Order: sequence, then C-alpha cells, then structure tokens
Amino acid sequence: MADASPRADHWAIVPAAGIGARMGTDCPKQYLPLAGTPVLTHTLERLAAHLRIAGIVLALREADPYWRALAFHCPKPLHVVTGGASRAASVLAALDWLAGREQPEMPILVHDAVRPLLHADDIERLCAEPLDEHGCLLATALTDTVKRTDAAGRVRETVPRDGLWTVQTPQRFRLHVLRAALAGALAAGSEPTDEAQAVERAGFHPRLLAGRRDNIKITVPPDLPLAECLLAAQTRSDHPTETTQT
Repeated sequence: MADASPRADHWAIVPAAGIGARMGTDCPKQYLPLAGTPVLTHTLERLAAHLRIAGIVLALREADPYWRALAFHCPKPLHVVTGGASRAASVLAALDWLAGREQPEMPILVHDAVRPLLHADDIERLCAEPLDEHGCLLATALTDTVKRTDAAGRVRETVPRDGLWTVQTPQRFRLHVLRAALAGALAAGSEPTDEAQAVERAGFHPRLLAGRRDNIKITVPPDLPLAECLLAAQTRSDHPTETTQT
C-alpha cells in the first residue's frame, strides 16, 4: 500500500527581529514567558511538530542577546538569518537564503513569532489548499460593528462589515512570488504590514481561509494573560483525559 502520510513540503519563516515597543517591556515580547515558556518557543514548537513543515528560517535582529539563552532544540532543520529594520526586510532576508537552496515554486509559510497558539488543524487546512500564484492565508471574518472616527475621536460613520476580515498568519505563497513582491515593495519605498499586502501590490489576489479565533497575536500587555487562558483551554480540548485525572 502506498504511504498516504503528508510530505514535509513547506518551509516556515518566522520574523522575530522586532523589539515589541507596544508591549512596554524591556524584553522583546517574543521572549516573554507564556505559562512558564517563552512565547517564541511555543511558536517554533508548533510549527516544527507539523508533518508538512520541512524546516524553519528564523529572522532575528543582529546580536540578539536572548536567542542563545533560549537553548531551543528543533527536531527539524532551523536556520537563523539576520533580520532587517522592518518585517518585510526580515522576511525577504529569509527568502533570499531559501532561494539559494530550494526551487522557486517551494510553498512558504510566514508566521508571526508572537502567535504561539497556532493549531495543527489550521496548518493542515492551509497547506492542503491548492496553491496558485495568488497564495492564501488565515483570517477571521469581522463580527463586531465597525466605526470610523474623525480626528476628535467622534464617530464619523458605521462601516458595513460585509466582506471585512482580520488577517492572521500563517500566510502561504510560492517562494518566488513572495520574494519578488517584497523586493518590489521595498524598492519602491513601500512598507507592507503583512506578506499579503506586498503580493496584492504586485497584482495578485490571495484567498482567505477561515482560521481559529484563538490564534491570537500577542501585541499589548493584556494579550499575554488572555493567551494563557486560551492555551489552557486548548490543552484541555486536545488532552481531555489528562486534564481530568486526579
């Protein structure tokens, strides 16, 4: 019988060169403890554990003093590159490294270092989606009412939420498409806030896939205790018999 198990056919890129100024801590947010383990460790462990991931490229700021102390052991190939002054520059540095080693069509997942609650089901659904030049990414449809304000903070209008989504990661593209899109954006002086924006600028239209709502990004201080609650809920859901034993 043929082996039906999924192949390790994707590389993951994790941009982690930021300092996380909005968190208001001396330590970058990717190194803050989440249930006793650094956020970045959670993120890397979840990516490395998935069968579709062949390896990880981690973009760190130059002379990062925290990474070595992490002593992270990765069961998959993990390569560290020096990131840039922006997210786009960091991802491009990782893509440049991969371009010398992999085929241009290689599927790439780019995932936020501070989304430590990524579930294996979301990785699997994203990797199983047919991949064309446009790419695809996880997102959640807006359910709250959306207001646009004026400079004084007063409501100017209520924005129809039909067709509006909040974007998550991973975002999945072919290596050569994303590399060209990011290089083009940076050369033009544009700073895309995510990979999809760069690809959109290049004329493509990525597909959105509904992701789990617990795949949150840790950005401001209240996000950390929320992430701890969600992590505990995931653990109970994934291992119900273990959590009910006395």
